[in-house]
Amino acid sequence: MDAAIGIIDSGVGGLTVVKEMLKVLPNESIIYIGDRKRCPYGPRSVEEVKTFTIEMATALSQMGIKMLVVACNTATAVALDDIRALFSFPIIGVINPGARAAVNATKTGKIAVLGTIGTIKSGSYDAAIKNLIPEATVYPLACPEFVLIVESGQYKSENADEVVKKSLAPITKLDFDAAILGCTHYPLLEDKIEKYLSKSVKIISSAIETVRDVEETLLVTGVRNLAEDTTEPIFYTTGSIDGFQNIVMDWLDIKEPDVRYIELELAQNVES
Repeated sequence: MDAAIGIIDSGVGGLTVVKEMLKVLPNESIIYIGDRKRCPYGPRSVEEVKTFTIEMATALSQMGIKMLVVACNTATAVALDDIRALFSFPIIGVINPGARAAVNATKTGKIAVLGTIGTIKSGSYDAAIKNLIPEATVYPLACPEFVLIVESGQYKSENADEVVKKSLAPITKLDFDAAILGCTHYPLLEDKIEKYLSKSVKIISSAIETVRDVEETLLVTGVRNLAEDTTEPIFYTTGSIDGFQNIVMDWLDIKEPDVRYIELELAQNVES
């Protein structure tokens, strides 16, 4: 089936999922919406995040997608059930796959979760992890500045290094052996995060595990694209095309990405 897989995120973070999909499922068409105009979602109210998520899902539904990946952890935490009730195509979030990967990686049952304010406040990772290993110890840490660093394209800068060091300070002396990057923006800072955690800590990105769920769902539902031809992803942003395009070129190594502007109901940005 040659209909596209839709991917939504508050900004560029979901590109980490796109990157993995391009490796594992190169024959699948991808349509991506990054809501940079209203990013970050972490500090916003639950109702705002639900509204924005439904808007993006609706836009992709109108484009005829066959599956939706909610690549934003905050949106997954608060809106997944709502959008599953609204649409008939399969919808996959990123929290359960991330929790599952961390549980498979840990030897001690002690897991740190790095996320946005909204994701951490929701307790979704704690619940998902303890559903798999009830005796687990979870150390949640909100790192709101990480999204801003990535969205501004500064994820390779010295300033980013300082922000990561400061943000991780509360957990660097705690005893855990797995750390979930509970926001799809965070893998763009993984080299810096790794620098300030113990070498024994396994860093988990939900992107790889999420794409495994996508692949399995495609097979189970019988909608995997079996054609051998590949198509370039189409990216939509509610913000600056140039800024988004630069990050796509750098992170996905696509020389001339197809980035387009999309108008959704716009709201005022909030402070993180």
